[in-house]
Amino acid sequence: MKLLFYGDISAKIGRKAVASSIKNLREEYSIDFCIANAENASHGKGLSLACADELLSYGIDFITMGNHTWSNSSIMDFIDDYPIIRPANFSKNLPGKGYAVVETPKGKIGILNLQGRIFMDPVDNPFECAMQCVNELQCEASIIIVDFHAEATSEKIAMANYLDGMVSAVLGTHTHVQTADERILPGGTAFISDVGMTGASNGIIGMDSKAIVDRFVYSLPKKFEPANGKAQVNAVVLEINELTGITESVTRIQL
Repeated sequence: MKLLFYGDISAKIGRKAVASSIKNLREEYSIDFCIANAENASHGKGLSLACADELLSYGIDFITMGNHTWSNSSIMDFIDDYPIIRPANFSKNLPGKGYAVVETPKGKIGILNLQGRIFMDPVDNPFECAMQCVNELQCEASIIIVDFHAEATSEKIAMANYLDGMVSAVLGTHTHVQTADERILPGGTAFISDVGMTGASNGIIGMDSKAIVDRFVYSLPKKFEPANGKAQVNAVVLEINELTGITESVTRIQL
């Protein structure tokens, strides 16, 4: 099983970067399944129905979210009907689900979305939630992919070690800055602290740099707008043994 995972897709420029790269990446790496974090795909915050349809039309098979899941409130109207999950450690009273099992030509894939707690909005304990969800997913799928949407690298590394040998990959998202620490842990779980961002390369984590710089300099609230200009694609490709769920290779993509 060869799986492509796009790091946080940010705004229109990020969606267009997916459109221009996904066909070549799928062909070059013989991709069987594609997952993308799209919590910022609509104008830099949230995900609208139109943007979800757009991304799926390009060849993304499944979408994960994060702390901006509800930034575009219209997602509440379609999240239950689309191949989308939001962090499992959100309140159980909210729409959507935190994990899913997907049928593919090469077998079932379990996909789990979690949000961290360090420097993030309050959520339930992601470690306790992860163990409960993984135990349930293991009953149905040998391949399990975890999108851990978190700020602190230590929390992400801790999650990967906690789940090593139980899941195929723990992929960090949220910071929009790709890290160069991709590796396979002793138990066969692939890990990277942050897959990075698919969006504008000349802004600050996808947004126009001036407003962000001004906010740091003057400590005044500023409205952030997506940056324009050149785009970047950050992603990883995983090669996974579909019988054991062990990842055999992880390749970091930066275009």
